[in-house]
Amino acid sequence: MLAQSDDLRAVYPSLRNKRVLVTGGGSGIGAGIVEAFAEQGSRVTFVDILNGESEALSAKTGARFERVDLKDVQATVGCIKGLAEKEGAFDVLVNNAANDDRHKFDQVTEKYWDDRLAVNLKHQFFCAQAVAPGMRANGKGSIVNLGSISWHLALPDLVLYQTCKAAIEGLTRALARDLGGDNIRVNCVVPGNIRTPRQMQWYTPEGEAAIVDAQCIKRRLEPRDVAALVTFLASDDAGGMTGHEHFVDAGWR
Repeated sequence: MLAQSDDLRAVYPSLRNKRVLVTGGGSGIGAGIVEAFAEQGSRVTFVDILNGESEALSAKTGARFERVDLKDVQATVGCIKGLAEKEGAFDVLVNNAANDDRHKFDQVTEKYWDDRLAVNLKHQFFCAQAVAPGMRANGKGSIVNLGSISWHLALPDLVLYQTCKAAIEGLTRALARDLGGDNIRVNCVVPGNIRTPRQMQWYTPEGEAAIVDAQCIKRRLEPRDVAALVTFLASDDAGGMTGHEHFVDAGWR
């Protein structure tokens, strides 16, 4: 199985020194996105609730780590606006944070419903709302929302997660329309099954083999595969792209 060499990956001059905010950037796909923007020469800030992993990533990449619980919308918006006032508006927002804990349909309570929507959907809207004024002032911006292939495949025991991820594609379309007049682009990246430490808890070697067998491309996807598309969509090279979802799933259908 062949993977792309680091020295062959694209460099986007338009991302150099751009202010980038990544939510849930401390681990997994988010960490891969943080690393990719740091390699582009962007000025990266990421928010997360994981201290140890986030601090290690910050030390490795030079990205700024802010500990923020995205379920607290007031604190989240306050942090974003405070950072923008001190250091300048954000040029790019990557709404990555999510939690795909499994749950049974019959066991979902109203409290758990509210919690899952707060974890997986609500913050994407309010983070976009918080960065939009600065992007308007700059005359352009890029917002990339992270969806999931899970609802397209109707995977079991993920009804609330999949509800949120389906809604994110609708949110992307609506925001692209509302913000397009300000030259703010909004796109959605839909990852397939990405090999992260968290995801490995769900799969046996046989399960991994079954995923690869269902894909057109016969290799496991890594966070860097998602990050490559995210950085492209954030760059000026994608200046004509907005309002759509873009899959990184190796053809898993």
